[in-house]
Amino acid sequence: MNSNPYKILLVNPPHTAIGSRIPKEQLPPLGLLSVGGPLLDAGFNVELLDAEFGPLPLAAITGQIKAVQPDLLLMGHSGSTSAHETIMQIAALAKAALPAIQIIYGGVFPTYHWQDVLDGNPQIDYIVRGEGERTTVLLVQALLAKTDLETVKGIAFRKAGKTVATPPAEMLKDLDAFRVGWELIDHSRYSYWGHRRAVVVQFSRGCPYLCSYCGQRGFWTQWRHRDPVKFAKELARLHREQGVQLINFADELPTGSKKAWRTFLEALIAEDVNLTLVGSTRAGDIVRDADILHLYKKAGVIRFLLGIEGYDAETLQTIKKGTTITEDKEAIRLLRQHGIISMATYVIGFEEETDRNYWRSLQFLLAYDPDQIQLVYVTPHRWTPYFPTVANRKVIQTDTRKWDYKHQVLATTQVPAWRVFLWAKTIELVMQARPKAILRLFFGYDAEFRHAMRWYTRMGRRVWLHEIKAFLCRIKPLADGPTLEEFWGTSLHKQEQALAKGHKKVAAQTNISL
Repeated sequence: MNSNPYKILLVNPPHTAIGSRIPKEQLPPLGLLSVGGPLLDAGFNVELLDAEFGPLPLAAITGQIKAVQPDLLLMGHSGSTSAHETIMQIAALAKAALPAIQIIYGGVFPTYHWQDVLDGNPQIDYIVRGEGERTTVLLVQALLAKTDLETVKGIAFRKAGKTVATPPAEMLKDLDAFRVGWELIDHSRYSYWGHRRAVVVQFSRGCPYLCSYCGQRGFWTQWRHRDPVKFAKELARLHREQGVQLINFADELPTGSKKAWRTFLEALIAEDVNLTLVGSTRAGDIVRDADILHLYKKAGVIRFLLGIEGYDAETLQTIKKGTTITEDKEAIRLLRQHGIISMATYVIGFEEETDRNYWRSLQFLLAYDPDQIQLVYVTPHRWTPYFPTVANRKVIQTDTRKWDYKHQVLATTQVPAWRVFLWAKTIELVMQARPKAILRLFFGYDAEFRHAMRWYTRMGRRVWLHEIKAFLCRIKPLADGPTLEEFWGTSLHKQEQALAKGHKKVAAQTNISL
């Protein structure tokens, strides 16, 4: 029995990204569940409304909020920038329906845009900046006790008509100290990878590399990982008790420490559970782990997404990618040798490109020979070091709901938007329909490999056709839009580090584990 009178409703807003609509499958909102667990443990009455199912229209979401009658409404989304406008609409409707409700907003976008959000959106009462597990509980407890909010680190709010922010909260040193509120969801509703019961998890947070365009690195401030054995036991429990089959890692770099990652793999193998693992990592870590890739496969790893990003060495150096073409190719070869699918993420638009650049991109991708490919468009977030380097480029897409990496947002002066789009779709078609890719659909390493290749090919085909239809019928790039700085405002890259690192000894211990 919860002892606290506050009724809290977590709302996962419907997302507009194409990819979230096509598979007809749904993954749990890890961020909200990570906040929900500590709130439950603090004695609060907590419920989750996942409006991605459907997806629910705004009127239906408002109706369900009104039916619950919460004291506090908490919202956030992993697709932070592209979900922002939808969250603002839900908040406004909720306030109109329940004027006494208080609304808390968290995530990457509001962490940095807190002043703009509070100044322009009276429906938002409080913003949690940075990691939310501890800060949200402290904020809710302060609201309940009516204590001075300025004593709570890591929040922003209005005081005497002015927008104020407290000092950054300290980074969570022990990621196992706050549990995920898995009981807030019905696991049978969530699936991925061809209707396999699925969850999203984090083994680690952050990344020690300095990629200038990354919108996540500074949010987590420093790379840390969970206890490998405890983490393996949690995944095994989810499999045994909830029937979970697919584990989707949300980490930027789960393999950041070879020692910790190997310990996790060995612990999961010892649990003897039939799990499929998918995630993202760096090519360099795959090359580093050549001697333990058999453990990856035995533990259930079937696909890793590798951020290839580009072929031009000068561009890779400019964006501080910290990798080489040779390393990228070797990582793909090693993964294939062990029956693990390689998905190459390739970014269009870092520099002012020409038709020749796109032709060269296709040639290099064919030479890389990844099993799958994901083409995305550069999306300059205001808090990244990349933002000021392109502040004078023109914006061709001012609907921020489309700032999801799958829509062009910056103009390329030498190639019109329609031809950039044509190049992207042509590259995707050539890569996924080339003879090598087709052969792997039917004669891949093993049954699990072939299932993964076929599932992604089916989804990719549907997304490809959907994007073409949307571009022809609905997407209208601006002919002469504002500059990036005019659209978003001045750069916030000096505020990139969202959290205080805390005690130096902890930071030193974390660095040793890299």
